[in-house]
Amino acid sequence: MTHKIYPCLWFDGNAKEAADHYCSVFKDSRIVSENPITVVFELNGTKIMALNGGPHFKFTPANSYVITCDTQEEIDHYWEKLGDGGKYRQCGWLDDKFGVSWQIVPAILGELMNDPQKSQKVMEAFMQMTKFEIQKLINA
Repeated sequence: MTHKIYPCLWFDGNAKEAADHYCSVFKDSRIVSENPITVVFELNGTKIMALNGGPHFKFTPANSYVITCDTQEEIDHYWEKLGDGGKYRQCGWLDDKFGVSWQIVPAILGELMNDPQKSQKVMEAFMQMTKFEIQKLINA
């Protein structure tokens, strides 16, 4: 038997609003089920549960969701849509308007960081960025 693992995000009464927002950001998304306590939704095939748990717990960057992007347009899209009303951080990190942390990362970053000739310059370049800029990383 395979046991599926998926995250449960704790919201203070606005789980449906959050699920609707995330589904508007990701093209391949849908609400799977909802009731007054939980909303189950999928983003790009990843199942997530949103729980109306109350004010007891808050999100922190200790738990974040990584989105790997192939193009600068994808980075720009997620950066703008998820960051709107939230807080932008260094090195591709942002907190959305609900407090959930996201990392918007170019898919090529791992390859660039594994190149011993470029890794130091790439790291120096991205440490200066908030939103990642793919061409600047490639040129580093």
